Amino acid sequence: MQKERTQHHHHHHHRRSDDHQPAKRPMMRDDDAQSNGEALEKAMQQQKAGEKPLDVAGLKKAKIAKLQEMAHKLKIENASGLKKQDLIFKILQAQAQQSGLMFGEGVLEILEDGFGFLRSPNYNYLPSPDDIYVSPSQIRRFNLRTGDVVSGLIRPPKEGERYFALLKVELINFEEPESSKDKIAFDNLTPLYPNKRIQLETTTEEVSMRVMDLLTPVGFGQRGMIVAQPYSGKTILLQKIANSITTNHPDSYLIVLLIDERPEEVTDMQRSVKGEVIASTFDEPADRHVQVAEIVLEKAKRLVEHKRDVIILLDSITRLARAYNTVAPHSGKILSGGVDSNALHKPKRFFGSARNVEEGGSLTVIATALVDTGSRMDEVIFEEFKGTGNMELQLDRNLFQRRIYPAIDVKKSNTRKEDLLMPAEELNRVWILRKVLNELNPTEAMELLVDRLRKTKSNGEFLLNMNKAKD
Repeated sequence: MQKERTQHHHHHHHRRSDDHQPAKRPMMRDDDAQSNGEALEKAMQQQKAGEKPLDVAGLKKAKIAKLQEMAHKLKIENASGLKKQDLIFKILQAQAQQSGLMFGEGVLEILEDGFGFLRSPNYNYLPSPDDIYVSPSQIRRFNLRTGDVVSGLIRPPKEGERYFALLKVELINFEEPESSKDKIAFDNLTPLYPNKRIQLETTTEEVSMRVMDLLTPVGFGQRGMIVAQPYSGKTILLQKIANSITTNHPDSYLIVLLIDERPEEVTDMQRSVKGEVIASTFDEPADRHVQVAEIVLEKAKRLVEHKRDVIILLDSITRLARAYNTVAPHSGKILSGGVDSNALHKPKRFFGSARNVEEGGSLTVIATALVDTGSRMDEVIFEEFKGTGNMELQLDRNLFQRRIYPAIDVKKSNTRKEDLLMPAEELNRVWILRKVLNELNPTEAMELLVDRLRKTKSNGEFLLNMNKAKD
């Protein structure tokens, strides 16, 4: 890590004063403030000249139809398919361009030297040439932290600079900068058991989701683990969960985080999921996996502080733990399988961040864990994580190979405290259902359940008719 930091150091220093004598270094900040002031003044003059300033708050209150109409006037392409946030961003960008300004947005990563950059999700939060520089004074003024989503006016790089710079902060985490002053830090929020249900059932045909709703109900703030053998259909299951969430809960914020994944899998995920898909592929070094995961987690925490419901689908916690194991400083205490005893602390913190928050908002993490990969390390990682979640779903390769979807092992899959998520009536019926299924072997159980579900329109109908079916 250290080596990388010093490189950062160098290349940021040279950015401002291209090989000037060191004596000019302390001047940079004042210089910077002055030039920013000039650019802002210019912007103000343009606004006085009869051009409207950007009205961020107004756009946020507007209905989506009105936004689309505006987008149409501004000649923004395919505006109809965009989510409200993206649409607002596009409109602001277009308006800013018309008045000769630029509008940018990104997730803040603060570096050791006190300044930060807004990273873009399009580059999976990799350092990239389009990053926007945020000065230490701005960070202090708005009390910004890593993971804040910052949008605002930016200016192009001047002579001898390499990055865009942030001029004026318009939005922090999609809200007015003022409103983020009095929020409570994530670690001080009170965690509770999940008590609001995330409905996964969408259409009659999506049997996988209907099965999950019956056997392993998920709530906002669930810390769920999908235990999967290779070739047991975990990727498809994750995609379905993602699409159910975007369909049934469009106002929650979904992030699909793929760590150490195959590139074609990433493309597939991006095309089939409407949420935000962030990925690092297996040909990238371990510290990349770690950096991506940390920025995503920080971003999620910042949104939860704003009382948003955030859902992270992580594939897979095992690979993330491996990456941490590679980058962790060597402690000298090695568990079996080559896992350093310190290495699992951070992935556990990632997984442990999932919580339902009493003050409002929630962070849900549903992570896959790999088992039976033939690697001792993966077994150790799984053993360490077993029992930390409050929902577990086991996938069984045998079912998958017999073409039974979803390949869920009924006996080994359950949710803790599911009585908080379901009404008593439904709970009783689910218990009866489990009793019946537990007497069969996993294959028969799943076949029976899927067969019965296909015959009914919805889970509600299925549970009502269950008694008749049993006789």
